[in-house]
Parts: sequence; C-alpha cells; structure tokens
Amino acid sequence: MKPLFLGLTVAALAGAGAATAQDAPFSKEIKARQGIMEYRALQLGVLGGMAKGEIDYNAGAAQKAADNLVAGATIDESMLWPEGSDNSANPASTALPAIWAEGSNVGDRHKALVDAAVAMQAAAGTGLDGLKAAMGPVGEACGGCHKAFRVPAN
Repeated sequence: MKPLFLGLTVAALAGAGAATAQDAPFSKEIKARQGIMEYRALQLGVLGGMAKGEIDYNAGAAQKAADNLVAGATIDESMLWPEGSDNSANPASTALPAIWAEGSNVGDRHKALVDAAVAMQAAAGTGLDGLKAAMGPVGEACGGCHKAFRVPAN
C-alpha cells in the first residue's frame, strides 16, 4: 500500500503545481493575447517568406495572409491587457509593466501596426514589389512595440 500512497501523493502534488501555474494572475488573458500574436506571426511568415524569396510569390496567398493580418491587428484586445498582466505578475507574460505606465504610447504603436497592416492589405495581392515595399512598415510597427514593451528575447 505504501507505493500506491506515494504514487497518489506525487500525482496530487504534480497536479497542484499545474493548477497553480494555470491560476497565476491573468493566465487566460495572457494565453489569448499570445495566441493573437502567434496568428499574426503566421501571416507574417507567409508574407515575409514571399518578400525574401523563400516562398514563391502567389497573389492569392499573399492577399489572404494580408487580409488575415488586418483581421488579427484590428481585433479588440482591450480585455486581454488588464493592468498587472505583465511579466512581474505572471512569468508566462513577456509584457513589460511599461505598457501601463503613464505616458505610454502603446496605443500609438498599435495604430501604427493597424495602418501598416492595412497598407499591406492594399499591396500584397498586386505584385511582389508592392508586397516587399509594404513589409518594412509592418516590421517597424511590430518591432517598435516589441522593443519598447516586451521582455527581450534571448
């Protein structure tokens, strides 16, 4: 009976650890916003791959990716960014507290992403040159926010 008791205890402790990680502050919001970022990254992978010549240019696929990028950039994320959902409250987050600091220009930076995504949407299906020209502003918009408000990647 001792091995069974030990096994149940270990299983209960492991489950408690998993529950604790999931119960960390704002876990659902963080997971949802990370999903949106992954969705955007998927679209940018297609567009960037075409711009770099890693993927053959296809007007239909480029347009679809650009349309999806706009959809992902314009979704109302306000519920996903509650104050305190930064990396100091929950290590699953890579958001810095600076997002919520007084004078933060995160809203302006997000508007730059939306504007760049809309410009990409207009250009992506018209030809490779248009797609390439639109990539720079999209990359700048993404990087501008990530450099200021995200924990640096290792």
